[in-house]
Amino acid sequence: MKKIGVLTSGGDAPGMNAAIRAVTRTALYKNMEVIGIRRGYNGLINGDVFEMNARSVSSIIQRGGTLLFTARCPEFKEEAGIMKAVETCKRIGIEGLVVIGGDGSYRGAGDLSAHGIPCIGIPGTIDNDITSTDYTIGYDTAMNTVMELVDKLRDTSHSHDRCSVVEVMGRRAGYIAVNTAVACGAANVLCPEKEYDLEAITNKMLATRKLGKQNFIIIVAEGIGHCDEIAKYITEKTGIDARTTILGHVQRGGSPTVRDRVLASQMGNYAVNLLEKGIGNRVVGVRGDKLVDFDIQEALKMQKEFDDDLYQLSDIISI
Repeated sequence: MKKIGVLTSGGDAPGMNAAIRAVTRTALYKNMEVIGIRRGYNGLINGDVFEMNARSVSSIIQRGGTLLFTARCPEFKEEAGIMKAVETCKRIGIEGLVVIGGDGSYRGAGDLSAHGIPCIGIPGTIDNDITSTDYTIGYDTAMNTVMELVDKLRDTSHSHDRCSVVEVMGRRAGYIAVNTAVACGAANVLCPEKEYDLEAITNKMLATRKLGKQNFIIIVAEGIGHCDEIAKYITEKTGIDARTTILGHVQRGGSPTVRDRVLASQMGNYAVNLLEKGIGNRVVGVRGDKLVDFDIQEALKMQKEFDDDLYQLSDIISI
């Protein structure tokens, strides 16, 4: 394989640039040409591409976001869109493609692989909701961002004897929520994987207040929502002033942590090694701190277990 492409798709995540850098420099080391594709599958359909060299990826490993930009592409869900992308690859001479993104990006990579363009998927999403890997690029950075921000919120909550109801990202998964709840000493955590009882939460708050606790942090995963209603309920039932804070897209930004930089670099290198062997229709992941790869369709069908022990721990140590 002499020429490969690389793109980022879906939501951005800290560490994507480190993965792009590793893909590019590994490929150049192996005497391959590298084509950067801007704005995901949209750029592949429209030919928004450029040739990359070693300097194209200089001084990006520490930057959040993605050098290649990212965008949703409804057109790529249709056969006509896929065929336009295939034609672009053939016209430019792209023999294989590295796709950095989430499950939706994987499905696109599977479609291209089925049409003769070998693709390797790399998991890039802060939610850590890709089932075929223990960790995704951006997850560690996002959790550290949440921890830093919640620590700041706790200072003002303490000063005013308040309860801060904090919404963190995680539309379908509570991994960020439960980990940051433990790390920040939250009184409670609400996540999509577990049912919750607001009356039980407020009763616990009142009980711990009798023990001298004056301020509270409640972490709520985005998929739960209703933070304003939750805060209102807490105030009405406990008399404690509860305020809502939605952290939002700030969780996606910032300089990636060591873990995300190293993991992204390892995965980028691994992906190019697979393409060099002519292997496609695979996704890269990490299991038990070892890099692994799976068939894309197999990976999309996998299930990921929620850490019940960690969830239980967050409750036990929050008195």
